[in-house]
Amino acid sequence: MEEEIRRVAGLILEAPLTRRSRRDLLYCGLGGLAGLVGFWILVVLLAVGLTVSVSVLGTVVGLLLITLTLRLSRRLGSLHRRLSSRVLGQHVAAPQRFQPGTGVLGRLDRRLRDPAGWRAIWYSLVKLPVAAVQVYALALTVCGLVDLSYPLVWVLFRRGSSSPLVALQPLAFGGSIEVYSWPGTIPAALLGAACVVAGAWVARGINAGDSALVRRLLGPASMAERVSELERTRTLAVEDAAAALRRVERDLHDGAQMRLAALAMNLGMAREKLDDTDHATVRELLDAAHRNAVDALADLRDLARGIHPPALDNGLASALATLAASSAIPATVTADIGTRPAPAIETIAYFCAAELIANATKHSYADQIKIKIRTERARVLRLEVSDDGVGGADAALGSTQAAGSGLAGLAQRVSTVDGRIDVSSPAGGPTTVSVELPLRA
Repeated sequence: MEEEIRRVAGLILEAPLTRRSRRDLLYCGLGGLAGLVGFWILVVLLAVGLTVSVSVLGTVVGLLLITLTLRLSRRLGSLHRRLSSRVLGQHVAAPQRFQPGTGVLGRLDRRLRDPAGWRAIWYSLVKLPVAAVQVYALALTVCGLVDLSYPLVWVLFRRGSSSPLVALQPLAFGGSIEVYSWPGTIPAALLGAACVVAGAWVARGINAGDSALVRRLLGPASMAERVSELERTRTLAVEDAAAALRRVERDLHDGAQMRLAALAMNLGMAREKLDDTDHATVRELLDAAHRNAVDALADLRDLARGIHPPALDNGLASALATLAASSAIPATVTADIGTRPAPAIETIAYFCAAELIANATKHSYADQIKIKIRTERARVLRLEVSDDGVGGADAALGSTQAAGSGLAGLAQRVSTVDGRIDVSSPAGGPTTVSVELPLRA
């Protein structure tokens, strides 16, 4: 029994000296400060947004403030996850990426119904008392360390001084302890040691609770939300596959099939004319058959390239260089690809680049296109296509000056693998479209 008590006492007293306690206290300082600042920012924005949106005239402004609050809450949630990962070593996966809808009302509706954003707001609200305890644990430790230094401070700087030292203690009761002599520094040092031990254990306990909140509110969506998201992306994948099959069928019917039919007809007519003496007619029929055969091969080659570009066999960087070389607008490619993405991801990235180059060619009036492709530490493949054109691309309509070019379709395609697409295109340019894809589907 005595040994057990000694062991427990040793664990309690040694806690402030461990590396874990130092990390806990660092997290209390950083996480507590971020929690306090984030709480007040979100509360003010949310309160103003809800208040203004009640009035008829202020509905638009209020809803915009609420959407801004939801977007900011996601950013703050990401900050807390990074702090938890880098300081405490607790790795929490990010929630589902926000997928914007089509059109202004669609984007507004999707943002207002963003479950990850609302969970992040709840975390910021609950974080206030948690942050207060974290700051208090840090204050306990700092005051304790100051009190512990009083015996040495008295010997070095206070010998012969008539003014007392005041022991620091962040307690709401007990008053202040004044030290008038060196022996009086001993109780202050004992109080400091108690504060340091208490601060270490308070920090450990409150951080455990905060870690649970981070996992629950800032992590991936609940099972029901995840199932709903998977159902949506599955529907998009099925629709995309059906559209691809219809496109292949239409291209075969309207292109290669008709050319092959014309080829067969011309060859049949030429065979009937073989016994005639009109060699010029036979030659014309054979020339037409040859042209149809060449055109049919070209159609089949384009069709095969639309299913899987052969250039991807040499890697995505080589395929994009080939794509840039065939662009009507001068295009450059900058590639920094470490781990090679999965074939499905490479195909999606290639077709996104092809569509974005086509958009720039049709609508931007640009003089140059820049293509950047790189892999990032978070196992993300980032594709950026920018041009120096007139700008004004609409993320919903997908075109410059709302002419329609398929950015909404690209957003649907990348969402099937949990990717995202961002458009920055102010009036007057430049236009930059960023596509983020996981390295593995």
